[in-house]
Amino acid sequence: MLMVILDGSITTVALPAIQADLHTGPAALAWVVDAYVVAFGGLLLLAGRLGDLLGRRRVYLAGIAGFTVASVLCGLAVNAGTLIAARFLQGVGGATASAVGLGMVVALFPDPAERARAFGAVGFTGAAGASLGQVLGGVLTQGLGWHWIFFINLPIGAAALLAGRRLLADDRGPGLKAGADAPGAALVTGGLMLGVYTIVEGGPAGWTSARTLATGAAALVLLAAFLLRQARTATPLLPLRILARRTTALANLIQLLMLAALFGFQILLALYLQQVQHYGALATGLAMLPAALTIAAVSLLLAARAIARLGERRTLLLGLALLTVAIALLTRLPAGHLDYAADVLPTLLGAAGFGLAATALTALGMADARPEDAGLLSGLLNTTQQVGAALGVAVLTALAAGRGTGGFHLAFGTGAALLAAAFLLALALPRQRPAAGAEPAGAEPPALVHG
Repeated sequence: MLMVILDGSITTVALPAIQADLHTGPAALAWVVDAYVVAFGGLLLLAGRLGDLLGRRRVYLAGIAGFTVASVLCGLAVNAGTLIAARFLQGVGGATASAVGLGMVVALFPDPAERARAFGAVGFTGAAGASLGQVLGGVLTQGLGWHWIFFINLPIGAAALLAGRRLLADDRGPGLKAGADAPGAALVTGGLMLGVYTIVEGGPAGWTSARTLATGAAALVLLAAFLLRQARTATPLLPLRILARRTTALANLIQLLMLAALFGFQILLALYLQQVQHYGALATGLAMLPAALTIAAVSLLLAARAIARLGERRTLLLGLALLTVAIALLTRLPAGHLDYAADVLPTLLGAAGFGLAATALTALGMADARPEDAGLLSGLLNTTQQVGAALGVAVLTALAAGRGTGGFHLAFGTGAALLAAAFLLALALPRQRPAAGAEPAGAEPPALVHG
């Protein structure tokens, strides 16, 4: 998971070096990032369901192997076309591995307290990957060349494959006949990929352009057709009973809004530091490091304790409140001299709210998981995360573009408004619900760990 999350941010720092070395234009350069996002966001739901049907260990290991091989191909690329194709394959492997990750945690830790600590570890890993991506991207690009931002995945991937093969028991699923739904898989994958494509291209092409409107409409038609099929087929890929669960539906919608605000914040603050304050790539990564360290510490050390004392709902509300205030503070960033300690550091420390909110939200999103659909719920939660991230980056960067410091203020204010909306939705979560990890009577989680 560290490797997959790291590659979501490490590439952005190296883009100028990639452009200079491969002699590529801005459009192709954007697709070095977008090809990964489209493949990753489009395949998560399908990959999660395949984990339930074929066995999560098998799907996880296949995804890690594919991601690692694709990373090597990225590092060996000698032109933009090859790099973009390899990045797409990276997205496929990343989605395949990530989609089943939370489902595996649910099965491995049936006890609610242990599961909360495990979700905290997942949050810690995410924060570590995000922070390492920016700092390590600058170090590797300046020291060894941009190719090494991809080669660094080879030892990590090899270690993950070795550990996975030795530690994870083979959990055989019921097989594709239990819910493969090939037409439904084609509809949802095509719809999600086209939807993510519309989002990432909406800014450059124009949100009201004919191409954006056409691809957006096509994505909605495909997703509507998918939902209609799921209501009628005997073996649905996504049983609609899952979407009817109040906690599951709200958790996914809250995550979409929260990630839209926070991924946009991450990109916008980096752009502000470089474009307005003239920080270098490495200096920008180091300047933003306190946020990642704070999130990591809270995720690993405090989140599980907060959930045990306050419950998931109140922990989520506390985290969202901290985040809303933290992002709102950025609307006062100066156009002139920046006082880092006064103008930026309070927001980065307030990002600790993400460590609380993300852990609680993951627990809520997986609260109703049954052994037969844990991978699907994991894939759904990851899908809303990716769609939210892509939407936030596209919309907030469009708001900031060409308006100077005032544009950044508008974008950060919009991000704070998204978090406030997420807070209001969290108030609608049930106050009382079965303990996280509760299984239906007689059900037992599959054994996924040897010994």
